[in-house]
Amino acid sequence: MNEQGLDPDGTIAREGALDRVPAPFVPVVDAARAQITEAIGRTRLHSAYLYGSIPRGTATPGVSDLDLQLVLHDEPTEADRADAKAIEAALDRAFPQIDGAGILLTSTRALLSDLERHDGGFFITCLCTPLLGPDLAEQLPRYRPTALLARETNGDLARVLPHWRAKAAEATTDAHRRTLSRLVGRRIVRTGFTLIMPRWGGWTSDLDQSAELFGRYYPERVEQMRVAASIGRTPSPDQAVLGMLINDLGPWLAAEYTAVHGEKAPRP
Repeated sequence: MNEQGLDPDGTIAREGALDRVPAPFVPVVDAARAQITEAIGRTRLHSAYLYGSIPRGTATPGVSDLDLQLVLHDEPTEADRADAKAIEAALDRAFPQIDGAGILLTSTRALLSDLERHDGGFFITCLCTPLLGPDLAEQLPRYRPTALLARETNGDLARVLPHWRAKAAEATTDAHRRTLSRLVGRRIVRTGFTLIMPRWGGWTSDLDQSAELFGRYYPERVEQMRVAASIGRTPSPDQAVLGMLINDLGPWLAAEYTAVHGEKAPRP
């Protein structure tokens, strides 16, 4: 891949690989593979993937979390969700080098659908690293940093903002506010980056790089975006910072995004 995250043909390169997993996290990944196989098994599981800082090779022990995507043959059931929660809890208890584990569940039908082709399909193809089972990327297209990709990945920020405001109003502890600030910071930065992605002509998942690239096109908002990147890495309970992201930067970004790329197609 080149410095803009592209393969020689100009398509977005897959950003992670198992051989990039840092040594402290190798036993975590091995345990996740074993527990997924035991708890969910081949009859329900089509494939499993890693994503985030661990397969990118940038994870920090005691700070980074373990992110997993499980793709099931059929739509996830309550039993599947309970098994996923049990795996998350077991991994979190066993490995102090991770700050929690998170598992996403979906079906092959959903990921291969036309509706998800430039959202969930892109996520699997470019942002996920195969861990178990056949790779769905073989059935999906190669992706380029286009306006269509920008719209379908992050063109729904306006719909998310009311939910964040409600969560902020309900947060009663610093722990709750830290959890929310991390989610909000990361999503704001990723949306800011994909806003300018077609103009820059490449892909990155690095929060700091995303904020700086955004600043090339919107210098008047770069300081706020740097704050969002910082909060995405190191969550803060500061209500003023969270309010700035949700009530100032967020609404401006949502409006600018819609003006430039349009809104993401609604989901059922």
